[in-house]
Amino acid sequence: MAEDGREDLEARRKRLETELGSRRKDEVSEQAKTAASAKDRKEMSKGLKLSSEFMAAIFVGFMIGYLLDRFAGTGPWGLIAFILLGFGAGVLNVLRSVGYVAEPEDRLKKDGE
Repeated sequence: MAEDGREDLEARRKRLETELGSRRKDEVSEQAKTAASAKDRKEMSKGLKLSSEFMAAIFVGFMIGYLLDRFAGTGPWGLIAFILLGFGAGVLNVLRSVGYVAEPEDRLKKDGE
């Protein structure tokens, strides 16, 4: 009789171990999904920030060029020049945000050392 009770307890213990193991795997997979979705949202927000900085620089260049042409009568040349300057400024802002180009203050500190 004692052996039957022990075998029954052993079978129950193994069943509980498998159930706990499967639940732990589910919890780990849920945590991994949550971490992945948080990372995706962070990367999406970074992409939106970079694209908005780029488009804003081009828009500012367009507006300055348009207003210059409108009030100074320089024809399309002010618009063309300031759109190109806005494009260059947008590219520079994106490269600074990503980290490919150092900020001006960082470069001055590096040169002073």
